[in-house]
Amino acid sequence: MSMRQHIAIFTTASLPWLTGTAVNPLFRAAYLAKSGERDVTLVIPWLSLKDQELVYPNKITFDSPSEQESYVYRWLEERIDFRPKFGIKFYPGKQFSKEMRSILPVGDLTKCIPDEEADIAVLEEPEHLNWYHHGRKWKNKFRRVIGIVHTNYLEYVRREKNGQLLAFFLKYANTWVTRIYCHKIIRLSAATQELPRSIVCNVHGVNPKFLKIGKEKLEQLQRGEVAFTKGAYYIGKMVWSKGYRELLNLLSKNQSKLTGLQVDLYGSGEDSDEVQREAEKLSLAVKVHPGRDHADPLFHDYKVFLNPSTTDVVCTTTAEALAMGKIVICANHPSNDFFKQFPNCHIYNNEDEFVKLTLDALSGQPEPLTDEQRHELSWEAATERFIDAAELNHANVSTQKSLPPKMAFLPASLRMSKLKKSVEDASAYLHQSVSGIEVVRRAFGAAPKSLKPDEQLRKELGIDIPPRKKRSITSVLPKRLLSKKNKTS
Repeated sequence: MSMRQHIAIFTTASLPWLTGTAVNPLFRAAYLAKSGERDVTLVIPWLSLKDQELVYPNKITFDSPSEQESYVYRWLEERIDFRPKFGIKFYPGKQFSKEMRSILPVGDLTKCIPDEEADIAVLEEPEHLNWYHHGRKWKNKFRRVIGIVHTNYLEYVRREKNGQLLAFFLKYANTWVTRIYCHKIIRLSAATQELPRSIVCNVHGVNPKFLKIGKEKLEQLQRGEVAFTKGAYYIGKMVWSKGYRELLNLLSKNQSKLTGLQVDLYGSGEDSDEVQREAEKLSLAVKVHPGRDHADPLFHDYKVFLNPSTTDVVCTTTAEALAMGKIVICANHPSNDFFKQFPNCHIYNNEDEFVKLTLDALSGQPEPLTDEQRHELSWEAATERFIDAAELNHANVSTQKSLPPKMAFLPASLRMSKLKKSVEDASAYLHQSVSGIEVVRRAFGAAPKSLKPDEQLRKELGIDIPPRKKRSITSVLPKRLLSKKNKTS
């Protein structure tokens, strides 16, 4: 293989679903490929039409992978100032949770990349991609496998029925699959689960549009104009776990202290009606609106972004609000550690501090972002952090090298390395065996018939259907009878 790096980024979602695991890997691919020094491929799920209708918003569907590929490129080109230089490939996917709109890979993902191009694999949500992985071991195919943890799955699971028990098992499942399939794990914040060989580093940036909006607001302030004419707002998927319960509780308990406050909530989701009913019970002017793109001009004039959510790993909307020059009020939580470096991020520890910070923010003005602070929020800086955290510029990144079979003559450190690899291989073999049994997969929550792509997915993706092997009469005879038959002949 040449010294030129080949990077394949595998993720669990795709546009037009505007979720973090669809948007952030897309920007990562674009900025890693920007210099032209690396060959980058983004590998995203392809869903059959009936699953598209369940997952994608606004009734957007695609008849072919090429049609969706064009949509993805077009969306990206509207948001960056350079031409994307990466390729897109699709793997067969299956929607397995109608409530969470989660997508599972179907079949062996590693087959999407030819062996001659298999160099570095980036697994966005490595635990999600590997819970039911049944195929080639990632470390055996790729020289380097980097996992990026996006989601605090344990926190979400704890909120369900029997949540503590489910979280206990999920914690060990996540540890198991990331240990056997990844060389290194990057956790976006300390709000995520501790995993083997992991470090904490925020490798996400913000859409350049938001930085441009922030510059325009700064220019208004420098001209002595009023840049922010609206008060406080919150935007996020309208489900209780995304901070709406915490925010409404804070507002409800402190209505007398926050007299005159108006808050606008923007979002769509399965809890929209309940959020609307709870907001109407307050004496404060809390208005609920459908979800919109955060870059919409509607949001430009808001001065204060309220975000009490503690289920995010690194909240994208918080970064976007800071990039637009707004004041952000958020909880003292590991998911917000990265934002503490910015002067417009105001952290509260209790209800009284929330009230004080909110009132002070509404009566004051945000501080202008410096060029250095603006760069820290950008995808250029996020890409630099990723390259460093993943050690992509190291000439000899650590890989599992084969060791001599005779361990007696090896140094103790190499014998231990060999032993660890043997244990890991045995663990991977166990996972492969278990994940290949349909009944077991179903028992642990996998979608039905997700072991191999069905005929429809194969047809849409152009995957060859392996011919059935014709079995001769001699191939089914027991060896004992076959040997007798040969002797008599």
